Amino acid sequence: MEFTHRAGFDSRPDGRRGTVLIHLVLALSIAVAAVLALYTAVTPARAAAYEGPSGYAPGTIVVSQRQRRLFLIGEDGGAISYPVAVGKFGKQWSGTAIVDGKYRNPAWAPPAEVKRAEPWLPDYIPGGSSRNPMGMRALTLSGGEYAIHGTNRPDSIGTAASFGCIRMFNRDIVDLFDRVEVGTPVVVGP
Repeated sequence: MEFTHRAGFDSRPDGRRGTVLIHLVLALSIAVAAVLALYTAVTPARAAAYEGPSGYAPGTIVVSQRQRRLFLIGEDGGAISYPVAVGKFGKQWSGTAIVDGKYRNPAWAPPAEVKRAEPWLPDYIPGGSSRNPMGMRALTLSGGEYAIHGTNRPDSIGTAASFGCIRMFNRDIVDLFDRVEVGTPVVVGP
């Protein structure tokens, strides 16, 4: 008994044509998934407009460690809000700073305090490496070794996880990076 050929599938016992079609559909599915993953990696889907904390000048970055949110104050007093990770308990700090540097795909050398706590870390991790904890962008802050940066640990966002830096999803730090300049005031509160 001979089966008819339908929808690109071959009824022959080896089924080569059907296998090729399945592989093409699978490859197309993987390509679509890769494009979507790339798009979401750089799209600030988690940023949202909020009523901003009051009393700050437009353009100020305000970090609420309690809320685990970073606010960029807008001209109208509203804010763009992003979820963040903050310093571990005992590593959190409060105060004011300014953005004193902007870096794309920054390299990272662990500060002495981090190296003492985690001696297995390499002395240097190049920018763009999946092992680099700085992620896709970094805004360094005046007055110390702290930064607002992306992360290679997106599961840490919303927690107290760092040695004092403010971590953001990579898509969110890319968005914030493009909105602020060197000299932007930063206020980190409890």
